[in-house]
Amino acid sequence: MIRTRFAPSPTGYLHIGGARTALFAWAYARRHQGTFILRIEDTDVARSTPEAVQAILDGMQWLGLHPDEGPFYQMQRMDRYKEVIAQMLSAGTAYHCYTSREALDAMRAEQEAKKQKPRYDGLWRPEPGKNLPAPPTDVQPVVRFRNPVDGVVAWDDMVKGRITIANAELDDFIIARADGTPTYNFCVVVDDWDMRISHVIRGDDHVNNTPRQINVLRALGATVPEYGHLPMILGDDGQKLSKRHGAVSVMQYDDEGYLPEAVLNYLARLGWSHGDEEVFAMEQFCAWFEFDHISSSAAQFNTEKLNWLNAHYLKVADNARLAAEVKRRLMLQQVAGADWSVLERVIPLYKERVGNLNELADALHPFCVTVHPPADLLTQHVTAAARAALATLFDKLTGVADWQAAALSLAVKETLASHGLKMPQVATPLRVVLLGQAQSPSIDAVLEALGRERVLERLQRVLRPT
Repeated sequence: MIRTRFAPSPTGYLHIGGARTALFAWAYARRHQGTFILRIEDTDVARSTPEAVQAILDGMQWLGLHPDEGPFYQMQRMDRYKEVIAQMLSAGTAYHCYTSREALDAMRAEQEAKKQKPRYDGLWRPEPGKNLPAPPTDVQPVVRFRNPVDGVVAWDDMVKGRITIANAELDDFIIARADGTPTYNFCVVVDDWDMRISHVIRGDDHVNNTPRQINVLRALGATVPEYGHLPMILGDDGQKLSKRHGAVSVMQYDDEGYLPEAVLNYLARLGWSHGDEEVFAMEQFCAWFEFDHISSSAAQFNTEKLNWLNAHYLKVADNARLAAEVKRRLMLQQVAGADWSVLERVIPLYKERVGNLNELADALHPFCVTVHPPADLLTQHVTAAARAALATLFDKLTGVADWQAAALSLAVKETLASHGLKMPQVATPLRVVLLGQAQSPSIDAVLEALGRERVLERLQRVLRPT
């Protein structure tokens, strides 16, 4: 049974790199009818916050990456970690170390001065025939893992291929601090063991942790999962991803008007490919997803491509759904006295003309509220000739029985003919009066979408002010 997990630390928001990791782990589980688990690694009490936890949950919910199990929280598993540490101390695979922080700092400084790799010197490591010092009474010990000194740790990484690390390169790392709290590398191992994780999919910044975790798993007699380390994501400029080009909260993409399916589709193509396919639903992605299609080199973020995908998904999105999204955005702007019933009729006129939901909301705003055309636009476009033509059009529109684009277009054309004017000479002033702006989609479509009552009321307000 395939069991994958996404295990973020709640020390910040869910960013694009973490979201891609979650997507790949979720897709691999879906591909193989497995289980996807969400685990919150919140043992860094000083930096973890409830707000960050909620930001992760909100981001996963928005993307639609719903876990089959979890979320599980490491802070709720402390008794289990302490139980395993006690077992390891009893088995001799872990030991108490009384070396003080000051002594460790001095040791590190001396090693660096000699251009040696900083590492624990093994003073308190038990060995056959070795006499350990008497434990000092004024030092609370940490617990260290008794790492093998010989041989290598090797695994066939699903992305990077064969990786081999000599055990001599690894020191006896701390698995429990002096206050008894377990460390990251230890908690991860116990969690992966208990949760029967078959495949660990994570960023390649964790490659250095993997040999330590494999050695602990082996010391516990646990099955070692498969590992796949995803290359980092670079910004548009080829530099490490930062806030200015993508390393922002996933929820900021919602704030900026992106659709989750566009973000998911884009993330899927960040370092993974299936031929030349660019646009695909998540069901298709899961059916295609395998690790031999993941590039071993860094992926580069491309905002222009994300925007292109978002525009595509806007065009094909359900109008009722878009209407709800636009309403939510306009309500956040505290738009008062709005009539939302027009939204679904107007959306087809604009959704192929905008790049995101915020642009769509801005375009649809004038359709929902009372419009007060700017004085400068009225002066520029609603001339005496235009005003006379609009008065004629008003009379014609009051007699239109079937409020459809064809009949409305005929009324406009008859008005043009009777006043000897061209379409822009009437359509542009009409747009200014109806929407407070000089540009819009086809004027007959705008008239139809606005509806008889709004059109006549807005024309009358400008032509025959009370």
